[in-house]
Amino acid sequence: MPNFVVVMKNKTIVPQKVVSLSYELTLSNGNLADEASADEPLVFIHGIGQTLPAFDERINGLSVGDKFSFSLTSEEGYGETNPNFIVDIPKNIFEGPDVPKDILQVGASLPMQDQEGNPMDGTVMEIGDETVKMDFNHPLAGEALNFKGSVVAIRDASQEELDHGHVHGEGGVQH
Repeated sequence: MPNFVVVMKNKTIVPQKVVSLSYELTLSNGNLADEASADEPLVFIHGIGQTLPAFDERINGLSVGDKFSFSLTSEEGYGETNPNFIVDIPKNIFEGPDVPKDILQVGASLPMQDQEGNPMDGTVMEIGDETVKMDFNHPLAGEALNFKGSVVAIRDASQEELDHGHVHGEGGVQH
């Protein structure tokens, strides 16, 4: 009688899998912009828009234990810096009883809303007598993104996670 061995195929990264990654993200100048360790990995549902599309493409098909190293151009990342997203805002909107007195600091990222009430973050660039110059570009706009890391875990997403659009449990949202 022949011997039979069960061969388990490695799970690979495909859409709707929960993926855990350790990684380092560096910029063109070599500065570390973000990182996640194997002990506290980045955990997300692959292919549903939680990461950059080009990032999804580069890790698609990888298996647990695989290492990766790739760069994304600024166009593949957060786009080029758009000068139209740098605006002067009247300084008096940062005044009032509900606004912290020390909110205006050059370099501070402030939660704001556009005219339709959509949330957006802006970075304070300059504080003038009458206006505040703010940059509403993504902080990594105009930057090439260099990723280096490894695949820590892959599992099937539950129907509830897919319905909610995020990971539940360890590394995700606790309901």
